[in-house]
Amino acid sequence: MIMEGIRAIMVINSVSDVREMAACIGDNIKKVIIGRDDTIEMVLAAMISGGHILLEDVPGSGKTMLAKALAKSIDGEFKRIQMTPDLLPADITGINFFNMKTSEFQFVRGPVFSNILIADEINRATPKTQAGLLEAMEERQVTVDGVTYQLKSPFLVIATENPIDTQGVFPLPEAQIDRFAVKLSMKYPDHQAMIDIMKTHMTKDVLMELEPVAVKSDISDAMEIVKNIRIADELVEYVVNIVEKTREDSRIILGISQRGALALISAARGLAAIAGREYVLPDDIKRAAPYVCVHRIILKNSERIKENAELEVMEQIIDSVPVPTEEL
Repeated sequence: MIMEGIRAIMVINSVSDVREMAACIGDNIKKVIIGRDDTIEMVLAAMISGGHILLEDVPGSGKTMLAKALAKSIDGEFKRIQMTPDLLPADITGINFFNMKTSEFQFVRGPVFSNILIADEINRATPKTQAGLLEAMEERQVTVDGVTYQLKSPFLVIATENPIDTQGVFPLPEAQIDRFAVKLSMKYPDHQAMIDIMKTHMTKDVLMELEPVAVKSDISDAMEIVKNIRIADELVEYVVNIVEKTREDSRIILGISQRGALALISAARGLAAIAGREYVLPDDIKRAAPYVCVHRIILKNSERIKENAELEVMEQIIDSVPVPTEEL
């Protein structure tokens, strides 16, 4: 039951509850982000399956606004870091400083100690600082001066980057990219959506007026339910076949890792939960695959000439793998 922007359900204990929660959060985000329904759905699928998100697109396309709208919708603590070349790892994780009053070292927590961390223009930070996020993203913990600190739950990194900038940027290394469950592009809205955006945003600050429709414990509960979404053995093999095809394709230098295969299963489970199903369908895998796989493959130089070459190759691979047709 939905009550004037605040969900009446306090505990998420079934797939139908997850579906209702996701629909409510999605509708809330759509008040701010207009005409990007597919992107919003994949963001939600990644979030409830425990994956981190990389948003890549041109300036002014709404990447940061989408991240902020999501953070406000779940009423979790969120922090935003503007990534710059002079940013240090300690600026993200936190530091120990000597307190003169107590004559003791005191740990000051950095912005990584939040539920949603927005890393704006992540490719402007140096590799050393980018690496500072690795442990947090993978292990949900950070280590400072030999002491390990657990992060909050849920913890989600939403990083944005601008693909057209080439000056003063540091491309993300493969190890860092692989830790993002999905890579999404906002894309330009269509004509009518553009008109609706102008009408919505030119008279008021919609983001400031956005109210939470879920709480952070809902997301943690949803994650536990999504982990138990059933996926048939035939579909696990289907995922493995897709992954192996990327490793065998002569156009690809680097195929998809085991982490990528697990991320594909998780994202498919997230889509199934959003649809209110307790089981994964082949269509869930096919829908999630481009978002999960494209940023994980590296093409030969001769194959990178065309725009969106990685996406085209990935779509051809997906189409070439037989889809299980037995009762799942």
